[in-house]
Amino acid sequence: MKVDLHLHTYYSDGFFSPFEIVKKIQKTGTKIISITDHDNIGGLKEAIRTGLKEDIEVIPGVEISGEYMNREMHILGYFIDPYAPVMKELLTEIQEERILRIKKIIAKLNELGSTITYDDAKEDLKTTVSIGRPHIANALVKQGFVKSFFDAFSKYIGDDKIADVKKVRPNYDRVFKVIKEAGGLSFLAHPAKYFNEEEIKIFKAAGLDGIEVVHPSHNTNEVKKFKEIAVKHNLLTSGGSDFHGGRKNDAGNMGKYYISEKEVERMRAMLPKKQLAI
Repeated sequence: MKVDLHLHTYYSDGFFSPFEIVKKIQKTGTKIISITDHDNIGGLKEAIRTGLKEDIEVIPGVEISGEYMNREMHILGYFIDPYAPVMKELLTEIQEERILRIKKIIAKLNELGSTITYDDAKEDLKTTVSIGRPHIANALVKQGFVKSFFDAFSKYIGDDKIADVKKVRPNYDRVFKVIKEAGGLSFLAHPAKYFNEEEIKIFKAAGLDGIEVVHPSHNTNEVKKFKEIAVKHNLLTSGGSDFHGGRKNDAGNMGKYYISEKEVERMRAMLPKKQLAI
């Protein structure tokens, strides 16, 4: 049985709705998924409802941007209670920072000759949450200021480029704590991009539960390496397609990158026991 625990919808920077994601992934033979939109949980209800109709289990998830030593890290939360007050508080705070950052980036682009507005960036946003640099990139392409989505990032809005603004992020240990208090498990996303074994040991001591082993950015040797690290340090393993609907050259990823049901069962065994109502 295929399991894909890394999927994005148009509630963040994906192209498809939660309904469409569930319908599409059903065709790949995948039976368990997690919707892990960036810094928001708005698509979970629709995904879970659709999954029940289509015999697809949808694990409530989220991908939160945290910070470690002035570096960004992406933290996947699985089995979270999306209605937990601590989770709602953190995500609201992050969304407010996102909006402020986007407005600052647009102001810089205006100084460079672009005439796009915040409303132009929002036109590409199919929901009211998680506006980000991809939405600016698409607005710049529509305006004709750049030739392509990737051109926008490489020339203007990518990390440390001329119009970029540093993202304000919660510290990594706070993210681990919030996910735990929301009843979930914390996983380090695509670690080969950013982190080594010594840093993973630091994260485990701070509350990390597992690492994402299977990811499109990981080659065969890296998958093997991070599986060994997980075993060595008693960490759970996860994985998935990181599917965005083709926006990141990932149109063929769905159904190609997956883990087994056994890994999900190991996660379930580590979940905090629910207190019985008396």
